[in-house]
Amino acid sequence: MRATDVMTSEVITVGEDASVQEAAKLMANNGISALPVVDRGKRVVGMVSEGDLLHRAETGTERRRSWWLEMAASTNRLAGEYVKSHSGKVNDVMTRDVISVIEETQVADIAILLETNRIKRVAVLRDGRLVGIVSRANLVRALAMTINEATSGAEADDAIQYLDRITTINPNTPFFVYYVPGAVHAPQKWAEVSPANITVKEGVVHLWSSYYSEEEKLALIVAAENIPGVRRVEDHMRPVAAYLV
Repeated sequence: MRATDVMTSEVITVGEDASVQEAAKLMANNGISALPVVDRGKRVVGMVSEGDLLHRAETGTERRRSWWLEMAASTNRLAGEYVKSHSGKVNDVMTRDVISVIEETQVADIAILLETNRIKRVAVLRDGRLVGIVSRANLVRALAMTINEATSGAEADDAIQYLDRITTINPNTPFFVYYVPGAVHAPQKWAEVSPANITVKEGVVHLWSSYYSEEEKLALIVAAENIPGVRRVEDHMRPVAAYLV
């Protein structure tokens, strides 16, 4: 799944010469938490969000420090905070370092960008121009769509077919191979399992294998639950330590 599959295409933007009040009204009236800032050529030059407008003189929420923290703060930082809380221009308060992706960027890579940079959205660009926004909400909607697609119309008997695929054992390693429909088979090094320890009846998967940790046990259950056609997973697994008593 790519950015173009999940992004919001009709993006509300604000010009770099706009006022802070204009940006605030756009966000409030449209129920959004951020606006891409564009120049006259529709190229993204920044992003103004709720966070940028959090500490404002108009609302009495500008940053206040104790005298000793004020003394310790650099003059550049204090000056920057003053501009952020008092300037009426979007160009002065916006975040300039905008993290962006292209339409072909994989959703998995976008999720990593959002997490590692602690941001809520990324701009989607084509030749430097804005074509969409992918937010955390877009990823949640994408998740809901994939769940619906995976479960709608799935027959219980199909679980057996997929079960054969997820329990393929690499002859060179004991690693469990987890099959994701439409994706490449990928060995999961967190589990060791034999097909003989898994049975399926009327869409119900029974797991009889042993496990080394609670995390490994949960991962096995989740892997089975993700097979299209599976209605329920019955856990009969025992910890390895139980066999040593």
